[in-house]
Amino acid sequence: MERTLIILKPDAQQRRLTGRILQRFEDKGLTIAGMKLMRISRDLAETHYAPHKGKPFYPGLIDYITSGPVVVLALAGPRCIQIARTLMGQTFGYEATPGTIRGDFGASRSYNLVHGSDSPESAATEMALYFAEGELLEDAPVGSEWVFPSNDD
Repeated sequence: MERTLIILKPDAQQRRLTGRILQRFEDKGLTIAGMKLMRISRDLAETHYAPHKGKPFYPGLIDYITSGPVVVLALAGPRCIQIARTLMGQTFGYEATPGTIRGDFGASRSYNLVHGSDSPESAATEMALYFAEGELLEDAPVGSEWVFPSNDD
């Protein structure tokens, strides 16, 4: 079963959208394998976003992600990276399609509510930053076969 890291960023917390955003992932059939409410330290943010170091938006990104509490999620399910990224929508809220998280709740270029891993490799790397060994659930939820049948490619 594929996993991905999702971060509900400080603007999602400040706007009290956590439950509504989380509901969208669950409604689509993804399973919460891990969840934490935390504040991301500057060191952790710099490690997480190291691939963007040197880009013009990097300093603002580090300031933003460390500015308040976040909810960090490990989601699981077949094709969960693709599903989560589709649900999130385009990076900038004003470009995102209505019906997506960013399309319905975002209008900003700077505050985009949610982060999601973009590949299985980045998901594994990012989840290891936020979750220790043994913190993620391994079981498939009861009834998941009604969302993701075994013969569904």
